Amino acid sequence: MKADIVAGALFPDYELTDHTGKRRKLSDLQGPDPMILVLSRGGFCPKDRRQAEGLVQLHHEMEVGYSRLVTISTDNMLLTNEYRDGVGAHWTFLSDPGRKVQKDLDIAEYTDPQHNPMVPHTILLEPGLVIYRIYNGYWYWGRPSNEDLRRDLREITQKIRPDWDLAAPGLREAWQRGDKSRFWPYNRSLKEVLAEAS
Repeated sequence: MKADIVAGALFPDYELTDHTGKRRKLSDLQGPDPMILVLSRGGFCPKDRRQAEGLVQLHHEMEVGYSRLVTISTDNMLLTNEYRDGVGAHWTFLSDPGRKVQKDLDIAEYTDPQHNPMVPHTILLEPGLVIYRIYNGYWYWGRPSNEDLRRDLREITQKIRPDWDLAAPGLREAWQRGDKSRFWPYNRSLKEVLAEAS
């Protein structure tokens, strides 16, 4: 991994083709929410498939927790969709068969010249694509458990949501005055909230 891809730095705003054939930027997929970004070896890898199967359960929680999940793999569109459907995933998968991400981040897995995958990573991002934590998944046990990810999402959400603790001084008074700027998503219209969620 490039030396400047560390906690606190900005992750590159890659634009790749999603599983539906649409070009998508990471920043648009993230919106104002925490995001888990999985850099995957691809559907051929049993470790990646097992990780994705576990994420299926966590994704249900992430949807109600205003969090995003995206997988980028070096698979082509056909393999990307087979992988996504095969594990029962309902989040966005981005296809990078040209290996733009692998080359840019310098994460080519040189120990597997047959598949030429990238070294798998799981990256937690604060809003604005700010790197919160990076897990290196070359060995399966280097990948985060769902409990690790829940902890990370809890910490990020607590950091970015001023209304995390409704007992915090001044919040009740602000609400009663009609000042909803510190409450999420009440300070935006329904149209804005729905646009960010898509």
